[in-house]
Amino acid sequence: MSEVALTRKPWAKTLNRTQWRSLLAANLGWLFDGFETYALILTAGLVLKTLEPTAPATQVAFLTGATIAVTLLGWGFGGIVGGVFADYFGRRKALLTSMVLYAAFTGLTAVSWSWTSFLVLRFITGFALGSEWGTGTSLVAETWPAHARAKAAGLMQCGLGLGFFLASACWYFIAPLGQDSWRYMFLIGVLPAVFALWLRRKVPESDQWTSAHRRRRELKERGGELTDHEKSFTRLTLRQIMVDPKLRRLTILGSLMSLVTTLGWWGISTWVPAYVASRAAGEGHSATAWASGAGMIYNAGAIAGYIAFGFIADRVGRKPAVLLYFAASLILTPVLFLWTHSLGLIVVVLVINGFFTLGQYTWMPVWLPEFYPTHLRATGAAFVFNAARFIAFLGPLTAGAIISKLGGYGVAATAVGSIYVLGLVVAPFCPETRGQKLPD
Repeated sequence: MSEVALTRKPWAKTLNRTQWRSLLAANLGWLFDGFETYALILTAGLVLKTLEPTAPATQVAFLTGATIAVTLLGWGFGGIVGGVFADYFGRRKALLTSMVLYAAFTGLTAVSWSWTSFLVLRFITGFALGSEWGTGTSLVAETWPAHARAKAAGLMQCGLGLGFFLASACWYFIAPLGQDSWRYMFLIGVLPAVFALWLRRKVPESDQWTSAHRRRRELKERGGELTDHEKSFTRLTLRQIMVDPKLRRLTILGSLMSLVTTLGWWGISTWVPAYVASRAAGEGHSATAWASGAGMIYNAGAIAGYIAFGFIADRVGRKPAVLLYFAASLILTPVLFLWTHSLGLIVVVLVINGFFTLGQYTWMPVWLPEFYPTHLRATGAAFVFNAARFIAFLGPLTAGAIISKLGGYGVAATAVGSIYVLGLVVAPFCPETRGQKLPD
């Protein structure tokens, strides 16, 4: 059936079981990543009190930022390596390997005996987490039709928000269990190992990757003189996205926008629970309960934002959707942290803020797979998504240092939030790809 004929039917009725399974696999992989990430954000303070009890109160924000930064660094390295692995060995195998390693090391995190051991295990867990996104993004893009691809990306990306929401909900009940409650949160992270068994049996490999892999193998066996296009199959994938002028330009533009989204979230939104908790404590409410509640409210908005981006991008285009989300995030950062003071109004702003600041992540699974050909797709998308973390890890450190020095969240969040201006400048230079076939 032609793409034109498919678009005349309701989009959900044009899909088969294999496509839905691929989406479910990518969504659940990202959900587990989201749970693990937000569990760290929620528990970092208690972990420090348990493993580093002599740390002065003035250093807690800085040490929390350092813990998050180490995870980000591991995520960056693992994501890039995982993307290369997925292009050479397959989407399904990469996703399966990532989940098993992640489950093992997040379980070990629960038995950390010192802050140093905790940091080491967080780095390794981050390394395992990193490869899931690029692999899942490529799998979904290669199995879904062009008219529904952006919607699938939004549905995949909302797994992160669902994971954040579940982590907040679990912490609401686990936090009262005592000083070691953080260990129980990380033990829950072992569950992806069970899901990996289902993934191995039920999710097929991408046909596009299989074809590209066969082509790569044939060219390597043939040897001899190769055309420039044929050489792109035999070169190391990371090298190819840099030596090809068109791909190099797209990689640089995408990496700058990725830096905006990543630094913006990790440097600003990770402080939402602590900020709301401080406001609640000042009004005589339970700081822990409000921190958990803020996480759930914020991520409810984020889940809607993830999904909505895909529909907006399919309706008006990739570029207008990205510009809308960047502009709204730039405005909403000072609105939340500087200009909103009552708890009731904070709840409303949290939903809207989460819709745009977290929801904007969907531009990457929507747009990046459309930049790269199949044999380079996971490498290119994963590089852009993860390389930003080598700079973005400075966001939590910078914000933590500002908070420690000035004793407030507003100035730190607004200062880091100015990064969204860069996104508004860079996005117009990227190509519009709505409705186009994926590059071969």
